[in-house]
Amino acid sequence: MTLYGQDALLFELKKVKQKIDDFMMPIAVISSQFRDKDAFVFDQIHIEVARNASDDFNLFHDKHKWLQITHNPFKGPIVMGFQLNTLIEYQMRIYREAHHENKVIHENDLRFSNYQITFVNAVRPKMPVYLEIKKTLINTIPNLTLANRISMKSDGKTVLLGYKKETQTPLFLADINLDDLPDLNEIPDLTIVPGSPYFLKRKFMNNGSVKNFLSGSLAEQSDYFDELTQVAQYPEIFPCSLTSGALMEKAQLENHDFKRNPMVYTSHEISIDRHQLAKLKNNDVLNILVEQLPESDDNTLNRTGIRVRTYRCFGLMENNTELFRIRMNLVPLEEILKNLARK
Repeated sequence: MTLYGQDALLFELKKVKQKIDDFMMPIAVISSQFRDKDAFVFDQIHIEVARNASDDFNLFHDKHKWLQITHNPFKGPIVMGFQLNTLIEYQMRIYREAHHENKVIHENDLRFSNYQITFVNAVRPKMPVYLEIKKTLINTIPNLTLANRISMKSDGKTVLLGYKKETQTPLFLADINLDDLPDLNEIPDLTIVPGSPYFLKRKFMNNGSVKNFLSGSLAEQSDYFDELTQVAQYPEIFPCSLTSGALMEKAQLENHDFKRNPMVYTSHEISIDRHQLAKLKNNDVLNILVEQLPESDDNTLNRTGIRVRTYRCFGLMENNTELFRIRMNLVPLEEILKNLARK
């Protein structure tokens, strides 16, 4: 066979291969979409946008500084807990609308939205995340409650477990009375409120930050904000997310070493008053109160002996009107790693 003939044959073979590739490509795309049609994927830019919007400077989420954390087991930045909470909030919003449950919530004045979340593992960028929302259970005793069990998985591991509940009264920290507080707007930022155990962090609402946080949490911002129709509905989790930055500023003032002694969340328990949330708007003041409870051998992580550090946080609007109540538990990363090594 001449060189010309070989070239001609190769040319024809390449054309056949290209036709096969052109045929197979749509099949591969369809197969990929089918396989991951229920997956959510966070990229590093989502983390950057969300942490900037909420002023969270935790090293675990920083694309460079995660390397500075002593014995960091995650081998890279991880998604913020409040990002995952916001993803849950948005998907629960879709679920409620699809099942016509908002009517029940409205007619029965189930004004409190409650999240009970236990964190089991971390979520890494580019790893598919799968959220499962169980069918709504309606309880009437002792009071009417809409409840959904929630689970999230990534990389074949459970990421978090918990519940989303709608109630007439807050489920968490309901027994804490804040009526005797002074006018918080008169108290200097980043100080202890006189006559109380509360550290004060003052924040100002900003619509742009909220939109960015929604987008960074894989929620559709246009479902909350539309300038053309003058709609601006604040999501539930964003104001709560500002507590992470408040905790870090408190720790920074106490000279906590974030590199040598990092802390990780083990749980969030959140109650938000939707009536007050509906009043929240751009430039509003939000005073965040943080109380750190004494550590105790009676408060440990799943009977491991690891002491849990518990924070009680409150978000107060104008005239000390309560927006949210949160109980957050954290443990030192070092203690978790020691416990795993013993196993």
